Amino acid sequence: MATTVNWDGLRELAGFRAEKGCAISLYLGLDPTVTINAGDVQTRSNSLLDEAAKSELATRPTLSHDQKQALRGDFERIRTYLESEFDRNGSRGLALFVDGLDNFWRPLPLTEPVGDRVMVSSEFFLTPLVPLVGRGEGALVAVVSREQGHVFRLRDGRLEEVVDRSEDVPNQHSQGGWSQARYQRHVDEKVLDHMRRVAEELDRLVRAYRSAKVVLVCPEDQRSDIEGFVAQETRSAIAGWTAVEAHATPAQVLDAVTPLLERSRAEEEATAVERWREEAGRNGRATAGWAATLEAASDGRVDVLLYEDGVERAAWRCPACGRLASDGGKCPLDGTTLERREAGLDLVIHQTLAHGGTVTVVSQRQDLEPVEGLGALLRF
Repeated sequence: MATTVNWDGLRELAGFRAEKGCAISLYLGLDPTVTINAGDVQTRSNSLLDEAAKSELATRPTLSHDQKQALRGDFERIRTYLESEFDRNGSRGLALFVDGLDNFWRPLPLTEPVGDRVMVSSEFFLTPLVPLVGRGEGALVAVVSREQGHVFRLRDGRLEEVVDRSEDVPNQHSQGGWSQARYQRHVDEKVLDHMRRVAEELDRLVRAYRSAKVVLVCPEDQRSDIEGFVAQETRSAIAGWTAVEAHATPAQVLDAVTPLLERSRAEEEATAVERWREEAGRNGRATAGWAATLEAASDGRVDVLLYEDGVERAAWRCPACGRLASDGGKCPLDGTTLERREAGLDLVIHQTLAHGGTVTVVSQRQDLEPVEGLGALLRF
């Protein structure tokens, strides 16, 4: 089953270091509009594995006999998995992380497409996963009406029901006179009580799933009622509102709320960039450019790393302590000669995640272009 990517999962992968063997990261695009059949997937995956086997790190002379054997075994295991074990089952991409000597094997079928890529290193290559983080993962979707009271949570690209407070509410009637007026007040009170109970459940879930976005799905004339009953914390988390047919399936509800979640994601990007511009403009808690950002990431000061979509350049890393630099030379901490790495962005992403920070891909704006496409908001 395809899965979405979250920060906790990325941090776990970022914390891995190959102690005995080599870390293999393989990405395979499975977008049905591009990938036609299993034969195409097999051809592309074989080409990637052949490329990996010939790469600089896989053929470096310092590898021991056991490491070379383990690499060959890992490549064959990946081939076998893709040929006979992997079930696409709606996946639009695959990330596979392998290091046999260190007993690590993790396939991640993805809900979003990725580009084909393979990397052999001492840690896993994570950059392709960063743009996939979020995508509404963990969002709460409340489907509310006079009788409905469903709350779903978005997990792995699907809506999973976590609360059902649907109730039978009396219908209106049309006898006229005082009897009708009293009955109508009774019905209105029942509806409001129902809304209040749903709101209480939604408040509880927002507290439980801290920082979760909320989307309300309800008739327009009832939107103000449900918004009026929820707590301020929940109201602040609302990413948008929409309506669907009364008997819409969870899949149809997801189709309706996805544009709202994407819009919220774009707004968060804009907010992060504006914060960065303000801090960088007054020499506050922000870095601009590779040199300052690599240094801050090495010191664990990066709260939010921002990079322009598509940016890449080489960087240098200390093999002893992991400190990063934008130029070669000696490590300022221990004097070890720094090693050049072509995937410099992945290095700074690792450092950011390892120290509890998050990463924002800037795809809608060009604010980072004058500073080499890289900057950060800092904790201190």
